[in-house]
Amino acid sequence: MGAKPMRKMARWVGVACGLALGLGLGVLPMLSRTTLDAKPPARLTDREFWQLSVDASEPNGYFRSDNLTSNELGFERVIPELLTRTRPGAGYLGVGPEQNFTYMAATRPAIAIIFDIRRGNLHVQLMYKALFELARNRAEFISMLFSKPRPAGLGPDSPVVDLFSAFGTSQSDEMLYQQNLKAIEERLTVHHALPLSIEDREGVEHVYRVFFDRGFAVRFSPTYADLMSQTDGAGIFRSYLASESSFAFLRELETQNLVVPVVGDFAGPKAIRTVGAYLKAHGSTVGAFYLSNVEQYLQDGKWAAFCRNVATLPLDGSSTFIRSTSGRGAVFGPGFVSSLGAMAAETRSCPAN
Repeated sequence: MGAKPMRKMARWVGVACGLALGLGLGVLPMLSRTTLDAKPPARLTDREFWQLSVDASEPNGYFRSDNLTSNELGFERVIPELLTRTRPGAGYLGVGPEQNFTYMAATRPAIAIIFDIRRGNLHVQLMYKALFELARNRAEFISMLFSKPRPAGLGPDSPVVDLFSAFGTSQSDEMLYQQNLKAIEERLTVHHALPLSIEDREGVEHVYRVFFDRGFAVRFSPTYADLMSQTDGAGIFRSYLASESSFAFLRELETQNLVVPVVGDFAGPKAIRTVGAYLKAHGSTVGAFYLSNVEQYLQDGKWAAFCRNVATLPLDGSSTFIRSTSGRGAVFGPGFVSSLGAMAAETRSCPAN
């Protein structure tokens, strides 16, 4: 091996070790040569997509419910202010199911990482990944998501309330469900060749069956139609199914393997820190981090660990927390109230213990 290749390898090893030691973790899972290219990825290969998920994930954890859909009706009200704080092309971090898509459609990130302490949310995200890629437009997507035949008369300019009104009169179809389930499985395991375990395949099937059995009432209240037909408080529909352009953006992001599900505890030792190392290696900063109301569960010293984890992320003045707080809002009444926070400022002085 010549002198130039040796120097190149030395720099590569030095960067990898520096990332790991700089985080105070010892050695993180080995990052690939592609990972160390200092630019945001235009796409991830199937192998890179799955490897990032595996490397960043922690053991499956517990939460008291499946949380297959959001229970926050007012989460879109912060979007106008969010757009003044963030810029397109950054990294997006979030927790939970479909509400992330609405924030992603608004902020237009280059890559998104969706955390959850439950592996069940990884199954939800894999189901969505397949459906985004298989459906060509919003009407096809809703048809596949709920295994309902597509009603006539729907087009690219159909308002979201009209879409759900039309599908609301359509019955779910068992044959359509079986056909779609097969397409989902083939998309994930054949087209993408993801090495899903039997438990993961069963998990994806379980989630999809719930959407078939319950229809729009995956959660009794709010329903999926309720969530998709909310506005930002100024009368503007902001859900990810409110326009074909929002759907198309997310479809492209999913097709390029740039929405990566990760199993992880916010206060855990690996998930957030590994993702932070990955984003730094690609020259990316965090634009938005949707926390939902997870902070209220980070008790007994866990919030300090979470704060220290976030402090390892690549942040700048535009990096913004999106959080939800349960209680009565001064303006919007009872329920979850969404708010924004400056990530860099809030994590500048994390507690030592």
